[in-house]
Amino acid sequence: MDYPAALTEALQRLAQRQQGAQRHMRPVGIIGPGDGDAQVCAAAQEVAHALAQAGMAIVCGGRGGVMAAASRGAREGGGIAIGILPEEDTRNANPWLSVAIATGMGEMRNALVARSALCLAAIGGNMGTLSEMALGLKWGTPVFVLHGDVALPGAVQVTDVQDMLARLVDALLALPA
Repeated sequence: MDYPAALTEALQRLAQRQQGAQRHMRPVGIIGPGDGDAQVCAAAQEVAHALAQAGMAIVCGGRGGVMAAASRGAREGGGIAIGILPEEDTRNANPWLSVAIATGMGEMRNALVARSALCLAAIGGNMGTLSEMALGLKWGTPVFVLHGDVALPGAVQVTDVQDMLARLVDALLALPA
């Protein structure tokens, strides 16, 4: 993608960090509805692609919609897509996952997605997304929201994909390894 110079430079700094000993070993969570529309899915794919190119893994719920778009973006960006599935098997896993974790926990798996992530990129909204956002906020995880339908106190609303990426990268560069 063609990003402004400041964002391109920040993504390059993150990529350099990810190649060294101070790299982040935890993923970025990309969360959103399993039935997300074309706009939110395109945004999720682009965010995941850029993060993957910068050396970040992503974690999601592992199924369709935003989760599949993020997984596809991560894989096409040369990265790792981790899916934490609600079922006891991987039959409903999207085909772009690098790793599919079948939990048998149902929607309680949302807590695992939120807990495992360094920060959360919420793209689109539904009840599952809200639960992941709320848990992330409770645990002090930075939460950034694009195309959300409910504002939660502490979640940072962003205007577009570039704003989402800029805020994610700033947060990642500020977080200790």
